[in-house]
Amino acid sequence: MNIIFSSATQLAAAIQSGQVSATEVLEAHLTQIEQYNPALNAVVTLDSDRAREQARLADAALARGEVWGLLHGLPFTLKDAHATAGMRTTTGFPPLDHVPQKDSTITARLKAAGGILIGKTNVAAMLADFQSNNPIFGRTNNPWNVDRTPGGSSGGAAAAIAAGMTPFDIGTDLSGSIRIPAHFCGVFGLKPTEHRIPLTGLIPGLPPPRSVRIMSCIGPMARTVEDLTLLYSLMAGPDGQDTEVQPVPIDAVPELNLSQLRIAFATTFPDLAIAIDIRNAIAELATQLNSLGATVEEATLPPLDCIQERFGELVGMMVGAFQPEAQAQPTTLAQYLEALHHRDQAILAWEQFFEQWDVLLCPVSMVTAFPHCESGATLQVNGQQVEYWSISAHCSVFNYTGHPAVVLPYNLDRDGLPIGIQLVGKRWNESRLLVIAQVLTQVTGAFQRPPGY
Repeated sequence: MNIIFSSATQLAAAIQSGQVSATEVLEAHLTQIEQYNPALNAVVTLDSDRAREQARLADAALARGEVWGLLHGLPFTLKDAHATAGMRTTTGFPPLDHVPQKDSTITARLKAAGGILIGKTNVAAMLADFQSNNPIFGRTNNPWNVDRTPGGSSGGAAAAIAAGMTPFDIGTDLSGSIRIPAHFCGVFGLKPTEHRIPLTGLIPGLPPPRSVRIMSCIGPMARTVEDLTLLYSLMAGPDGQDTEVQPVPIDAVPELNLSQLRIAFATTFPDLAIAIDIRNAIAELATQLNSLGATVEEATLPPLDCIQERFGELVGMMVGAFQPEAQAQPTTLAQYLEALHHRDQAILAWEQFFEQWDVLLCPVSMVTAFPHCESGATLQVNGQQVEYWSISAHCSVFNYTGHPAVVLPYNLDRDGLPIGIQLVGKRWNESRLLVIAQVLTQVTGAFQRPPGY
């Protein structure tokens, strides 16, 4: 088997069946990192010695008939924003550069399932950019073209997965930080429903109380929908610490076929630019799905006016709550509650939309992976200048409303760069959304390796 580009699910099964050893799988990935990471700078912290010891213990346990969990002996990396006991964590921000004493909930759950943490992947400083660049580790490059960004803030994770340096990683998403890197690097990513996965241990080192309590999510990134489903099942659910995570069961969903699906699509959202190749890809996929038996329609979307502005205002209220000097005028409690009221109305409107439609098919971003540039620089879309911060506009709508979304790699643009498709579903319905995503991969296709890998 090809260890490097097999899925996490395949590798875990191969280790448990004895087809390959945990040590063999680990060494293959360490070799891949050694060969390709210098050009990409995706993996920024590596603990080879401890990983080798864990792999040796995993193999010894299997020899005794002992299985640690569904990920027994499988190596993985984590975005450098999750607390990892005994392993450096920085969030790309020098004041937070430290070695935590305790694992985050997500780190602990993946280790408890038998996974072997080998290192951390690069991020945007404080997770606040669409490029993964920070003053500690520098810039990460896209394996499809090193002159392009892999996205942010989970850009190191997406680049490492695409380049075969890790089977999976766990991103975070407040404004497309899972979905944009997945789109830019040609991998799969899931932003779950808000409050589905605990945020405990995310961005360790910040003093309490936490300000960002809504809209931010943790979710898996991998090379197959099957892997997203497996990892999601391991991560979801209350941990007894993040009091806002709901005890909503992860329901089993029967198999579906295209003829059962009602699919709405949008080639872009009102007043948002979109690259011609992305627009064409969405339209082409909608046509294909319709010809294969799905009910597909360019449906009328809930009102989207003011959502971007209100999303930005709400993020600003939360982030600026403990930085009054950074605000022209401090936010009042009445203003915050008014902002939450507007958000409630948007959530309800989209929930009604998903009573009519199983999923919405839409762009992830208005561009594919763009050349490295200064943060905030003007970008080009179809020869026109667009504001840098609007890159996430197709994603942030669903942070604002809390709806789950999956990114599926589809095809390439005229520059040979990946185009991802965003698939959005009803709140708390990740299981059904992932089943639908799996069905759609019959048309969108499997993960493609970047050239040269």
